[in-house]
Amino acid sequence: MSGLRVRDLRVAAGRTPLVRGLDLDVAPGECVAIVGESGTGKSLTAAALLGLLPRTLSWSAAALEVDGVDGRGLDERRWRGLRGRRIALVSQDALVSLDPLRRVGAEVAEPVRIHEPAVRGEALRARVRGVLDRVALPEPDRRARQYPHELSGGLRQRALLASALAADPAILIADEPTTALDATVQARVLDQLRRIADAGVAVVFISHDLAAVRRVADRVIVLHDGRVVETGETARVLSAPRDPQTRALVEATHHELLHRAPRFDAPLMAGKRLRKSFGDRVAVDDVSFTLHRGRTLAIVGESGSGKTTLARLIVGVGAPDEGSLTFDGRPWSPHAARGASRRRVQLVQQNPWGALDPRWSVARTVGEAVAAAGVPRPRRRAEVDALLHEVGLGAGFGRRLPAQLSGGQRQRVAIARALATDPDLLVLDEPVSALDATVRARILDRLRALQRERDLAMVFITHDLEVVAGIADDVLVMKDGRVVESGPVPCVFAEPRHPFTQELLAASASPSSSALTAPPTER
Repeated sequence: MSGLRVRDLRVAAGRTPLVRGLDLDVAPGECVAIVGESGTGKSLTAAALLGLLPRTLSWSAAALEVDGVDGRGLDERRWRGLRGRRIALVSQDALVSLDPLRRVGAEVAEPVRIHEPAVRGEALRARVRGVLDRVALPEPDRRARQYPHELSGGLRQRALLASALAADPAILIADEPTTALDATVQARVLDQLRRIADAGVAVVFISHDLAAVRRVADRVIVLHDGRVVETGETARVLSAPRDPQTRALVEATHHELLHRAPRFDAPLMAGKRLRKSFGDRVAVDDVSFTLHRGRTLAIVGESGSGKTTLARLIVGVGAPDEGSLTFDGRPWSPHAARGASRRRVQLVQQNPWGALDPRWSVARTVGEAVAAAGVPRPRRRAEVDALLHEVGLGAGFGRRLPAQLSGGQRQRVAIARALATDPDLLVLDEPVSALDATVRARILDRLRALQRERDLAMVFITHDLEVVAGIADDVLVMKDGRVVESGPVPCVFAEPRHPFTQELLAASASPSSSALTAPPTER
């Protein structure tokens, strides 16, 4: 048997162990998932399997066989001979991984040029076309001539997958390949990964998304603190977990539907027949909504459906071409969203790493927002500490830089900064899409608590319908700029009427999803 065989893999930073004695076998035609919280050693394991560990880390293994080749004593030159040909990587962010200055066809052709230089000309073009067909990229000849920025997120991910498969590797490492994709696109990419495994490739699937793992993996390995705490067939491990850490991961994916009483006071924000175009493209088309204090409105849909454009109108950084917005009973526009009014509506972006200045400490970042809120200088330090405590971080975190924080901690800092101005409305654009299940559950718990304490209104933009179940009262389902379905979350989830909503729910469905198996509700 070829495929992948690992025994007693250990990775350390000095005397600090990071991966502790991992064993892994992946046969041709099999998909094995590695799951666990952030910082448990998943990506370090992937780097070790590819010979890509930083020189600052040390590693050892009793066995590391890559398609029959012993990888323990290989230097960088010999590893380069393996990568792409025998073992390949599909990483999380295709936009970063693909060269923005190179066409997709050239990107896919590169592994063939390196490992099979005799393949050139028309034979190389046919090879590229064939592998693009293999990953179900539509119009492969046209896509091969395009640049990465001209493709959607799902098409970019499939182009990256094609690049990894171009030299016919025996082993594929997929490290969080569907994290930022919406439900329907994610389902298509996962189905493609499953077909690749069924065709005889040994697939290692690294993910924090247990629903994705259920869909694609034959077996699962659960890591905690660098150590394997549970392993076995996917259905058994995720339906009847034995280890407490596995149980915590599984339980974190369960979200009870909210059944909060409706509010009958005046809406805090309302949009009526909003329309926004960019050239010939209509991004938001005839969208209406109302949002009350203490309530959460979720906006879901595929990439390009108009979610973020609608969010920009709500925040007040864009103006509709037609229709009207009101905030607290007054017209709302970029002109109105100034001064004190600007502070009443705050945005939490999807990527806290990009939203936080890497040179500034947490205290300085939050302190800047506190100063903008008009807090006198002598009180600012205490206010920063109080905000960090409110989002579940101690005052000691104020001395840290963003690079010293986990993804969940950075997101909490972004939320603390948004809360510094005491807003009435919080707009959150995919705030938990890149977080593992347990961290995501903690962030959602904190947001619900903040909403109760402050009577906050929230707009929650997401592609994850299981998250919608745990945070939102009402939902707008958008497609091609229009709202195709709306209403209370329990009603929409129990009896979706529009085919697109049904498709989204089917793509997100997993055996553990309480939201997606809710009993029918009267509408």
